[in-house]
Amino acid sequence: MSELSPEDFGYYQKMLLEKSGLSLAADKSYLLTTRLSSTAKNLGFSSLDAMTRDMRERNDARLINAVVEAMTTNETSFFRDTKPFENLKNLLPAIVAKQRITKNIRIWSAACSTGQEAYSIAMVMDEFLQNNPGWRCEIVGTDISEDVLKQAREGLYNQFEIQRGLTIQNMVKYFTQEGTSWRVNQKLRAMTQFKYLNLLDPMVSLGTFDIIFCRNVLIYFNAQTKTDVLSRIVKQLSPDGHIFLGACETAINLSVPLEAVSGQHGVLRPKKI
Repeated sequence: MSELSPEDFGYYQKMLLEKSGLSLAADKSYLLTTRLSSTAKNLGFSSLDAMTRDMRERNDARLINAVVEAMTTNETSFFRDTKPFENLKNLLPAIVAKQRITKNIRIWSAACSTGQEAYSIAMVMDEFLQNNPGWRCEIVGTDISEDVLKQAREGLYNQFEIQRGLTIQNMVKYFTQEGTSWRVNQKLRAMTQFKYLNLLDPMVSLGTFDIIFCRNVLIYFNAQTKTDVLSRIVKQLSPDGHIFLGACETAINLSVPLEAVSGQHGVLRPKKI
């Protein structure tokens, strides 16, 4: 497997930044070559060089999307990092106090990958709904990859995926075994919907949310893109809403109208004017 030329690596760097916000460091040439060599083979090209030449000549949108999907990290698991879901439970009483008239809670799982985060949120909210009759919850998961969205909508996970983060009790309560796989039950699927969204694109059609999970995605963006994405995400947040970031992410040094919630690492809220 031959390395990409500096010119071709630069081409992919620029294209990925423009199309997905992914900021690819100069030392990631090997990673790029490894992933895209597999993509080139799967798409029927004789080599990565042949695919690169085709991309440069035709600027084919489907081919560009395939490259973006190949370079997008889709690492996820149920109840990943645990703490955010505890923080969500802790925030629910305040949401209930604010939403007593509508009795409706909207939550967005941005960059939701294959759906484990959205369904983990749904499990938390199902327990809440059982104890609060008359309330409704809508969970929207979005991602840039149609392949992962397909699995999220199907709600079907293999044995390895199902064992990552789930207790036996939740497996039995919320999943049905189908052969060697497990499918999310209808109760959780009725609470969730999944849509395509590039975080660089307009978000207004999604509406307003009480909680937004945008975890483990900003780490792949440069400072300018982080600022742009967070500035637009906060516009989709209710005035009393909260944004959850990943364990290694922060809004410090970014010009965004957000402030940290004391005692809750990775939880932000709109700055009070």
